[in-house]
Amino acid sequence: MKQILPALLIFTCYFAQSQEIELDPITVTATLSQKRSSETGRNITIIKGENFKNLPVHSLDELLRYVPGVEIQARGPMGSQSDIVLRGGTYQQVLVILDGMRLNDPNTGHFNSYIPIAPAEIDRIEILKGASSALYGADAVGGVIYVFTKTFTAKQDQDIATASAGISAGQYGYMNADAGMFYSKKNFSVSGGVITNNAGGVQQRGIKGYFHNTTASVSAKYYFSPKWDIAYRYAYDNRDFAAQNFYTTYSFDTANEKVSSHWQQLSLGFHTQKQKLKLDAGFKRVNDNYQFAPASAANANISKLFQGLLQYENEINAKTTLIAGFNYQQKIIRSNDRGDHDLFLASPFISLSSQPARNLYVHPSLQWVTFKNISSELVPQLDISYKNKGIQLRGSVGKTIRDADFTERYNNYNKSLVKSGSIGNPDLKAERSVSYEAGADLFVKTYLKLSATFFQRFHQRLIDYSTTPYDEMPRKENLIPTGTYALAKNIASVNTTGFETDAQYTHHFTELHRLSGSLGLLWLDSKSSDSIPSFYISSHARFLTNFSLIYQYKDISFSINGLYKRRKTQTASSINAAITPDYFVMNAKAEYSFLQRSLSVFAELDNVFNRKYSDLLGAVMPGSWFIGGIKFQWAKKQQ
Repeated sequence: MKQILPALLIFTCYFAQSQEIELDPITVTATLSQKRSSETGRNITIIKGENFKNLPVHSLDELLRYVPGVEIQARGPMGSQSDIVLRGGTYQQVLVILDGMRLNDPNTGHFNSYIPIAPAEIDRIEILKGASSALYGADAVGGVIYVFTKTFTAKQDQDIATASAGISAGQYGYMNADAGMFYSKKNFSVSGGVITNNAGGVQQRGIKGYFHNTTASVSAKYYFSPKWDIAYRYAYDNRDFAAQNFYTTYSFDTANEKVSSHWQQLSLGFHTQKQKLKLDAGFKRVNDNYQFAPASAANANISKLFQGLLQYENEINAKTTLIAGFNYQQKIIRSNDRGDHDLFLASPFISLSSQPARNLYVHPSLQWVTFKNISSELVPQLDISYKNKGIQLRGSVGKTIRDADFTERYNNYNKSLVKSGSIGNPDLKAERSVSYEAGADLFVKTYLKLSATFFQRFHQRLIDYSTTPYDEMPRKENLIPTGTYALAKNIASVNTTGFETDAQYTHHFTELHRLSGSLGLLWLDSKSSDSIPSFYISSHARFLTNFSLIYQYKDISFSINGLYKRRKTQTASSINAAITPDYFVMNAKAEYSFLQRSLSVFAELDNVFNRKYSDLLGAVMPGSWFIGGIKFQWAKKQQ
């Protein structure tokens, strides 16, 4: 491993020459208005949607897994279930957004990686690392995953038509199909797509690790005039998978889980040269059915999320932009396990982007977050950036807040008898934290960007699970004295210190000779005031490096991605499971195109070195997995 990382860095820098693709793109995520990445004061990584088909990945969580600084704690392969972690937080502390609307599930953060969008619809994904509650409200603690789609970002008078389809098969009965289209002309744009991953799965303890995961989405946008537009999306997402030891470490766990969601989104926009007004609305319904064993009764949960977002933007002058808005959320759950509950959240916000001096950019933001019958919090943030030629200096300080989800408050709360497991706590208070960061970016001509960031986060009342004796449980009505329980509780304080570096490189030698790649390194240290380590804080990586590389020469392309992770060891003797102190995993893909690149065949090997590993205790990931397939693509573009 010590020889692999330097070789990757040397390899990336060796090919660095002039190129046409800029590494300082326009971004929206960090400031809510269109700004150059170097003007935001934040560390932002942007992934193009086309990378999904070019890299050896099969689901959106796998695409994120190899982005610098992003830790994906996967329980199962190819979209079965993953937790998204940024900067050492818990999986509930990352906010996922699709075209302006929040996706975080009211039931549990374990479902946040179920992003209801077909990959063919994605224009780009922006990853904003660090505190963002002043802009986006609750949950944006470790950062934000923001997905932009082709239809919702489509401009008037475009003339574009694309179509793609692919099918692949592999070991363990694996079958994949992926298709999509995008059409835009004059005032109208439409796109749609579907992806499905299915397999009988590898052999587990008494069952096979099967999965049947499908996502389909369709969207349209229409310009009534140069000033008015409307967009709508409907998406369906279904995950049916073996969930053995996803949530427990019991030897008799043969669980399976089915999670299906329906997503609808509507956006109405008005814009002039200096002003923009946008109204977004979204509705999400999720049905979750979890069965621990064939003889046990299933946990049946229905969660709903209603939300509305009104946002106004005014470009006061060439150097100052004001943004203000109001966000409302209504969260509902109906469950035989957690009971029936509802919660609303309301938060007005204001943000200013200004350039008080040459090369200096300042972004103060403020949001007032109110939880029903729980608390109200004022959430401020300040981002500053200074760029001179090829060097950018940046800094940020901000407060974040997160309220408990329904699982953290009510898990196992409604059952008549609970002999062991995770127990919810209705008395949880909302988390608070203060974060700051300081960093620098070096732009080497137009082909290479090097970034380094130091950050700290000081958490109060952080919510996590920890082993708790029966005598210390706040509620004992359905518990037994001999039971083993993990209680959701507020930890007095958790302080996280980290340092991250990443390199982004891209170069077009010619139209059919290209090389691009990224490499990230992340060091983390978390200290808790609780003498008994809580589960999810103690499970994040202490050191993480992830990378990806795409090389194309004429009709042949080759891509690899991988990661190395070092973390705290854990064991569960009851199922002979362990979290190893580290692991390295890499995937590789080779592709050949013909018929003017409209058709291509590919071969892929996941987990090249057949490494046995788990991200979370008990949930063993597969070894080597060979896949082959064929793809079709067609495009017509004319501006």
